[in-house]
Amino acid sequence: MLQAVIFDFDGVIADSEPIHCRAFLEVLPQFGFPLTEDMYYRDYLGYTDADALDVLSRDLKVPIDEATRRRALELKSRRFEELIQNEKPIISGVPAFVRMLHSNRIPLGICSGALRSDIDLILEGSELQGVFDVVVSADDVTKGKPDPQGFVLTLHRLSDTVGRSIPAESCVVIEDSLWGLQAAKTAGMKRIAVTHTYPSGQLAPQADRVVNSLGELTLSDLHSLCVQ
Repeated sequence: MLQAVIFDFDGVIADSEPIHCRAFLEVLPQFGFPLTEDMYYRDYLGYTDADALDVLSRDLKVPIDEATRRRALELKSRRFEELIQNEKPIISGVPAFVRMLHSNRIPLGICSGALRSDIDLILEGSELQGVFDVVVSADDVTKGKPDPQGFVLTLHRLSDTVGRSIPAESCVVIEDSLWGLQAAKTAGMKRIAVTHTYPSGQLAPQADRVVNSLGELTLSDLHSLCVQ
């Protein structure tokens, strides 16, 4: 039986990946990183900002000291906040789906590689503000996706919130990235992929179900996953 739903944020709840990408593309060249949009979506989507920068440094063989690393991440975060001020990119159909789960008293969590400040900024004033029982962000973990640490922590906090242990196999994760699906699989959770970022063919091997939008899903669909 379904006992909890955990959402990724960027690319699942909010169409904020293009804004993250733009902020990176505007900031990183001054630090010697020749990042392109194609590279970002192919190789770095789904990472935390810090992990993306570390992997980028390794892949492109561009060394970066700790002070420069902190500065680059600070400037990227600041630019993201500037870009997001004029738009609230909540994906169409998501509020209705989340409200349906909330009205059925399903514990809801967010597990994201984004910073908590970025998540709060987008949710503030939206229909989804205050709906999620638990939010785990990049600030809460030492290892980002594809490591399962974030999902394990989110489920632990959801269990504390409801006052009972929620088994991983009774939790459905909704993701749009390959890294996120891998992390949820390792955590032992059921996985629904949405094709907001990657095509179905790439997502299907890591997912229990692939949909084009959350509007395709019913509560019965999610319950059915948890009895397989």
